[in-house]
Amino acid sequence: MRRGIALVAVAGMTIAGLAACGSNDSAKDDGKTKASEGKSDAALTVWVDDNRKPAFEIAANKYEEATGNKVELVVKENDQIGPEFRTQVPTGKGPDIAVGAHDGIGELVENGLVAPIELGDKAKDFSDLAIKGFTYEGKTYGVPYAVENIAIIRNADLAKDPTPATFDEMIAAGKATGAKTPFMVQIGEKGDPFHMYPFESSFTGPVFKTDADGNYTPELNLGGEKGTAFAQWLADKSAAGELSTAWTYDIVVEAFKNGEVPFILGGPWMLGDFEGMNVAVDPIPSAGDMPAAPFLGVQGGFISATSKNQLLATDFLVNYVGTEEVQDALYQAGQRTPALKASGEKIKSDPVAAGFAKAGENALPMPSLPQMSAVWGFWGATEAQVMGGGDAATTWEKMISDIETEIAKK
Repeated sequence: MRRGIALVAVAGMTIAGLAACGSNDSAKDDGKTKASEGKSDAALTVWVDDNRKPAFEIAANKYEEATGNKVELVVKENDQIGPEFRTQVPTGKGPDIAVGAHDGIGELVENGLVAPIELGDKAKDFSDLAIKGFTYEGKTYGVPYAVENIAIIRNADLAKDPTPATFDEMIAAGKATGAKTPFMVQIGEKGDPFHMYPFESSFTGPVFKTDADGNYTPELNLGGEKGTAFAQWLADKSAAGELSTAWTYDIVVEAFKNGEVPFILGGPWMLGDFEGMNVAVDPIPSAGDMPAAPFLGVQGGFISATSKNQLLATDFLVNYVGTEEVQDALYQAGQRTPALKASGEKIKSDPVAAGFAKAGENALPMPSLPQMSAVWGFWGATEAQVMGGGDAATTWEKMISDIETEIAKK
């Protein structure tokens, strides 16, 4: 938490032609007929992590029944899928489909590693933010299945009322519970700009400036007076003991489980550690003069540019992974909000799921620009330096200069 691509035509059809009618039965019937003419050449290889494998097996089984083509699910560690995909695809190896996050799409597109997908009428069935996440320079490069964001996770036995609207009010409410620590968030000695971003965005807005359509541009938006104001806030809160680089993921989770902290900032991936607890999920309080906007991550499947089965891979993602049954199962596997609107409606009765969705209403998709790779290292290290006592203004200004210099190289 990166060019021109020739599309393969199968039986005289293009990917665009299939996906334009992707949600109707005739497309599926035609796919079955064409697939049965050459099964051995049409087997799909899909890279997926162990957590999502059961849900993808549902899609694979239905696809095999309908088309006669096989789907091989290759289980890999989540953090290895992206690096191995970038290494193997240029050599003509790797999968037809890889499952991962949207924020690497820009780099993958620029390096000619992924093929565009035409969703056609199916696009309207997904949330706008999910589609936006997998869109780069006007084209869609993935079929989304989930969106995720962080939120305030509250111990409702300690803090019975919803999280206040501002950071300072939350700290006061946390202290009023008598808990050992009012609030915690993982940061670590190298900094953690992903988790600090909601507070930062309430000062600066998005990481990069946006155009009239709301799309990110390569122009950095972390500097100026607002950026310096956030850096000073970071220094002040650290000095007050309200934030700490000593807080790691494990420390935060353990403290919450032990009832030592009423408010933590985290994601749905933490919930498994809190089974049996009275947990509520609330929007993130603002630290600046704007709403706190966490990053929105979009998970989905994307297609290798060197795959010889791009048409069939599109059919599998759009008409099988993009179904309610599969997206419902993916939600059960990971508790991430489904990208499909119909599946998303079903979780509204779950207060925890609804809490994460509410906290994500102001979310900003994590930039998929290749320039984002120039930001992370400087960003985290600088936040840690400021929290360690470095002069906020000069340290932050140097970070901006370093990032802009690195971006200019791309």
